[in-house]
Amino acid sequence: MNEHAVNERPVSETPWQRWIRAPWRGLGLWLLGIPATFVGLWFITVVSLVSGFVGILLFPSATMALRKQLDVYRDRIERCTGRRIERPYLPEPAPEPGLKGSVRRFVALARDPATWRDYLWVAADPFVALFTAALPGLLVLYGLWGYAVATFAGGMIGHYGGSDWYAYIHVTEGYGRDTGRVVSTAVVATLCIAAGYLLGPTMMRVYGRWGEAVLGPTEKSRLALRVRHLTETRSDAVDASAAELRRIERDLHDGAQARLVAMGMSLGAIEHLLDKDPEKARILLAQTRESSAKALHELRDLVRGIHPPVLADRGIGDAVKALALDHPLHVEVAADLPARPEPPVESAAYFAVSEILTNAAKHSGASRVWVDMRHERGMLRITVTDDGRGGASLDGGTGLRGIERRIGTFDGVLALNSPVGGPTIVTLELPCALSSPKTSPS
Repeated sequence: MNEHAVNERPVSETPWQRWIRAPWRGLGLWLLGIPATFVGLWFITVVSLVSGFVGILLFPSATMALRKQLDVYRDRIERCTGRRIERPYLPEPAPEPGLKGSVRRFVALARDPATWRDYLWVAADPFVALFTAALPGLLVLYGLWGYAVATFAGGMIGHYGGSDWYAYIHVTEGYGRDTGRVVSTAVVATLCIAAGYLLGPTMMRVYGRWGEAVLGPTEKSRLALRVRHLTETRSDAVDASAAELRRIERDLHDGAQARLVAMGMSLGAIEHLLDKDPEKARILLAQTRESSAKALHELRDLVRGIHPPVLADRGIGDAVKALALDHPLHVEVAADLPARPEPPVESAAYFAVSEILTNAAKHSGASRVWVDMRHERGMLRITVTDDGRGGASLDGGTGLRGIERRIGTFDGVLALNSPVGGPTIVTLELPCALSSPKTSPS
């Protein structure tokens, strides 16, 4: 979990769309409580059996079922309200066979405060949602019912039902002939519909805060999740560093080191041939000079792979533009960075973009790539878009998962949108401050 994560994400819709959709979204959230209630009842039943061995065995599965259902809630609340709710659960112990493992898992789940806050949610949310998220939708439906009463249903209610009420208006037989009551019904119905649409966005925000308060992490679980995230990213960073060292060692051994050894042997042979066969010595000198040039070129390539000079001198914007010049596809780069990110973040972002561009050239079937870099709200945001066939995935051992681990060391996140048929959009976000002014080209 990232401390920098934004709790509320802007929903990409106009105010009019938000007002129109909010009542129906709220009703959907309220109705979503029906399956959650059944899962909650099963959870309560299992809790009542905890005093026996059967309850201990069933408790983990019931808890996981409840968590799965509430994950649907978190996703739905985020899509409807724009408020992101992170999973609050503490890390579970590693699975162990036998009775001891079952008891240990039961104890770990029972000690997690989020387990009981999940139960609080399924018990209280139907009532909270009724007076927050669902209220605007119910007002709109009540208003529509008022129009029905005013136009045709009022007479039927009065004739068959004897009497009924709409708000403060008494609906009886002969209601349709009383113009005053019909107009009053229409006015009340209009006010209900207007109130429902006007209150919709506000009630959705209130409901989003309720969801975040109960379904989100506490400070204890936030700290535990943070420790787990740091442990994972530290392990990834160590593995990446070890792999990088092995690559450098292999490149040196197979490339520049082998050429330097061959040059040393050639110089020894030249030393013996200077007096005996000067012509052959001259040929060996020419070959040695070519080998030295190739060794220098390989060393420069190796240094460029460790930290490109253009990245150190001019920053990530110009470094990515240099990548674009050498890329087989047509790459357009737009960089809006008033200053430079911190060097470690800059380096991680550069190599991530480099790998994404390489993947696009190898696998996407694209002809054009667009790279957009900017700094917004304390985040370095990079978007790479290609016009290829799409269908990219974070699963299946692709290089994108490695990129995600690389930037995860800096609390960065990777988002992928790649429908079949394209386009593919890869978005990177890394929290950072702009540390130094951007160097202007000389």
